[in-house]
Amino acid sequence: MKADAAPALARARSGGAVPMAELHCHIEGAARPALVLELAERHGIDLGGIVRDGAYVWHDFTSFLAAYDRASLMFRDAADYCRLAEDHLTGLARAGAVYAEFFISPDHAASAGVPGDAYLGGLAEGIRRAKTATGIEARMIAIGVRHLEADRVEAAARFAATHAVREPLLTGFGLAGDERIGTPRDFAPAFDIARDAGLGLTAHAGEFDGAQNVRETVEILQTSRIGHGVRAVEAPDVVRMLADKGIVLEVCPHSNLALGVYPDAASHPLRPLVEAGCRVTLNSDDPPFFATDLAAEYAFAASAGFGSGDRLGFTRNAIEAAFVDEATRQRLLQQLVVSAIALGAPSSSG
Repeated sequence: MKADAAPALARARSGGAVPMAELHCHIEGAARPALVLELAERHGIDLGGIVRDGAYVWHDFTSFLAAYDRASLMFRDAADYCRLAEDHLTGLARAGAVYAEFFISPDHAASAGVPGDAYLGGLAEGIRRAKTATGIEARMIAIGVRHLEADRVEAAARFAATHAVREPLLTGFGLAGDERIGTPRDFAPAFDIARDAGLGLTAHAGEFDGAQNVRETVEILQTSRIGHGVRAVEAPDVVRMLADKGIVLEVCPHSNLALGVYPDAASHPLRPLVEAGCRVTLNSDDPPFFATDLAAEYAFAASAGFGSGDRLGFTRNAIEAAFVDEATRQRLLQQLVVSAIALGAPSSSG
């Protein structure tokens, strides 16, 4: 099989579905509960009650982070991570995704006792297997976890800068974790390291902290993308700044609802952000933890009144903002044009 996105695009076109792309998903957070249970049994590790009746158990953001950390400990070697990436990407491709990025956390691998080379190598092999099987294109973004403090985030940036030289599938660096901890300025040295290495830059902001956090993150860390960013809507001047600078927002609607950032779908600011001229993408964040997947995020947009042309626009935004080489980007964009023609929808929107 030719290793390109055509098989996934063909599946997306069948039945009139819009081809999808994702920029914001944490790979350990994409692990199905069934896979985590299987690995826990194989490795003889106590799951600590984080899975019940086939679902993850948590009740607020702090307990979610604890459950996430516990689940990540079940992955103990390169083969486990290979399976995780292949499983995640194959599922995305079957649902109609043509491109995906996911966050990788050297700190979580270290907590599980897995060396960085084995962690990265296993995930990269999973990406390559999924591409061979389905045609889906994927890349990795190494993240620093802000609530582990600034020196650990700098170490993650050095990991990304060093390993990206040898692994072309590692193309970005980001900041995740509890954004109530620290300020953007605390993490500026880490982003300097990643920027000097030529990595794409993104950072979580505007989820549990407000619009000012979004502004400071863009201005100080100089990212081209913001993870979440939805609370920018609380300050019109910040929304204008995002639109004027063309900063891409990695919006995760079901994550925002599950974690209580917004009480219901009607309150979610997806439409106001788009109407204000922000470049928005749709993402699943930690899908099984939030009872969602990428198709559900696109369905959320459809239920909010975004037509097929608009949803193709979200996919186009993601591909245009992806941390990929230009040849890959142009190939994916050209294939989107083909899909737009098949759907009878405009090829750009959103």
